[in-house]
Amino acid sequence: MRRFFSIGSTPIFVLLLGMLAFQGTAQAQTRELSTQGQLLDRIAAVVNDGVVLESEVDDQMKQVTAQLQSQNMTLPADSVLRSQVLNRLIMQRIELEQADRDGITISDDQLNAALEDVAKRNNIPFADLPTVLAQQGIDYANYREDMREQLTLGLLRQRDVLQQIAVTPREIDQFLAKQARQPAGNVEYSVSHILIAVPPNASPAQIAAAQERAADVYRRASKGEDFAKLAVAYSNSEDALQGGSLGWRKGSELPTFLAGVILALKPGEVAAPVRSPTGFHIVKLDKVRSQDKRDIVEQIHVRHILLKTNALQDDATVRQRLEQIRQRVLSGQETFAVAAAAASQDPGSASEGGDLGWESPEIFDPTFSDQVEKLKVGEISQPFRTRYGWHIAQLLGRRDHDATQEVQRLDAMEAIRASKADEDTELWLQHLRDDAYVKIMSG
Repeated sequence: MRRFFSIGSTPIFVLLLGMLAFQGTAQAQTRELSTQGQLLDRIAAVVNDGVVLESEVDDQMKQVTAQLQSQNMTLPADSVLRSQVLNRLIMQRIELEQADRDGITISDDQLNAALEDVAKRNNIPFADLPTVLAQQGIDYANYREDMREQLTLGLLRQRDVLQQIAVTPREIDQFLAKQARQPAGNVEYSVSHILIAVPPNASPAQIAAAQERAADVYRRASKGEDFAKLAVAYSNSEDALQGGSLGWRKGSELPTFLAGVILALKPGEVAAPVRSPTGFHIVKLDKVRSQDKRDIVEQIHVRHILLKTNALQDDATVRQRLEQIRQRVLSGQETFAVAAAAASQDPGSASEGGDLGWESPEIFDPTFSDQVEKLKVGEISQPFRTRYGWHIAQLLGRRDHDATQEVQRLDAMEAIRASKADEDTELWLQHLRDDAYVKIMSG
């Protein structure tokens, strides 16, 4: 769930979540004055026990405006854009408060790992990240906190939405069977989307008003009006400030209730509004592309013996025991499998003679993979230590494996989950908003 933004010749637009440095009540905030008696900040909205500040809205307006301009999108009126920005900040505050109540936190180690990934994918040393950000006018401390918030929201949605979406083996089998009947299963679609929301338990008048607005937006879009501008101005979806873009998706990853509509469109066409529990949806097919590849992966067949230290056996003792076992195997006094079954403390492989089967090296502890990588087929390593304990390992074979079928099943599961996730996420956000106290302050 989560996007990290590139660092390089293109500016980074990373402050999309807003700053949550302010803590306190609305009353205290409105009384905060400078020494000259001037108001330092104003409240844009009260959200449960917290607030969204005007300064946050201003910062977000600058960031979103720059982002939309960099994508050559026509900007709506400032009042319309400001309303969208404020609504997004309100929802983010609601989600962050929910995460806080549920005890969802991001440790410094998790945060640093995410930042290292950003640096790695932008081909810069992690230590240089603060300097590169500063060159683009971005404060590193603020960037870290924004990243922490993004990760927190990702975990919350993973737990409350994505993990609640069940995908059965039967669904996967049906999905793959359907793909087999459709040669264009490798086709990907770039889609844009506008949601005219209908609140839960809406009155007939509210439904009629939403339907009329959706029909108006559809007419304007079908006549060639800029779809991205319409999305920014009218969409109630969380992707509104990205011009309604859903990005590139395989046909199987499109929202289930919209897939048939999208697949019937030609690039550039806009579909008439479609009703769902969350409201009326208007979609535009932007582009189509094809991809076809097989997944060939390197695999190793390895077995090992694991011993762990304890109060009676320190590192030196355990290492010596493994060396003795290694020497007995090398001299033919016992087989590796018998020694593993008798001595190994790995409950998952001991009964199999230490055999870990054919696996990709990436699934193992990095130290374990590095040690095995040095071995020739049939060779037994010297004792080495990982976070799990002390090992000796024997490489039994290497191969290039066509993992296309396994990958297809994993992809199918993710595609089914993705097709359900959009609507489930919108419903979840609506419920969060309905359960929250929100008061938008007048100018």
